[in-house]
Amino acid sequence: MSTAQFQDYARAALVQYGLDPDTEVSLLNISENGTFKIVDEHGMPSVLRVHRTQYHSRAAIASELAWVTALRTEGVVNTPPFLPTTSGESTATVHLPDGSSRYVVRFAWVEGAEPSEARLVEDFSELGAITARLHAHARTWQVPAGFTRFTWDYDTSLGDHGHWGSWRDGFGIGPAELDILGRCAARIKERLDLWGTSAERFGLIHADMRLANLLVAGSQVTVIDFDDCGLGWFLYDLGSSLSFIEHEPYVPELVDSWVNGYRSVAPLDSQDIAELPTFVMLRRLLLVSWIGDHASTELAQSLGPQYTVDSCRLAEEYLSGTYLS
Repeated sequence: MSTAQFQDYARAALVQYGLDPDTEVSLLNISENGTFKIVDEHGMPSVLRVHRTQYHSRAAIASELAWVTALRTEGVVNTPPFLPTTSGESTATVHLPDGSSRYVVRFAWVEGAEPSEARLVEDFSELGAITARLHAHARTWQVPAGFTRFTWDYDTSLGDHGHWGSWRDGFGIGPAELDILGRCAARIKERLDLWGTSAERFGLIHADMRLANLLVAGSQVTVIDFDDCGLGWFLYDLGSSLSFIEHEPYVPELVDSWVNGYRSVAPLDSQDIAELPTFVMLRRLLLVSWIGDHASTELAQSLGPQYTVDSCRLAEEYLSGTYLS
């Protein structure tokens, strides 16, 4: 969908929040969803998230917001509160004259900026600590009635029911790539089957814990964008933290920093550490799928076939036991 179409939904949503139709609306980002900054007549900013179609149900969005609210109110991490519609709904359903509709959520504005790449090692330590707090909360939180979110297991990631399609449809996938990535996927499945889905290893996760989803303002760090949160392996959150940079030479140092940060809050044993490459490669192949499924996006185009080339190299290292060693 074009930027203009996303903006049409954002403007159409204003009335449900009691805002003037001429309220200032400016684009922040378009990836899966469209995110806009709005400024009301009093000069107060907030954020509108216009959801993609056929991804989350209204109940699933409400479930995301329930967890975000619990994390904030229980003091686990800072998260932006959602702002309800004038009728008290957490999610607006917005219709356009052509008969199409989208879900829209409004969030309070939070000051801050994405962490600087100049402090990657230090920031990954902070990221590890935040992730450990999220996991600790998820293990004990009593989910509300009707709670529903995606499951990120092998079948819905790399298997026949992948949320983002198949890695086989990624850029630059030929016979050689099918062979090496297929063997890598088979090894990942083998390892995950052995790892299992006990409550200590598998539960509610953010599933997109990149530095891009942190806002830093002084000493305060805010976690944003829980749009992909769902049931998955806790260690997958490390893989998501390394999204698109898994092949960089400094990644082992970032992993060490993340582990140290995590261990400052909660334990990770030797089995956890040994299995981290599996979860990083799980995310890597899932992103090969994402790129193929989102081939027309600017990000996918910028990554191109080279992402598959680098993925094949990492797959070779993973199969030989040398990745992240």
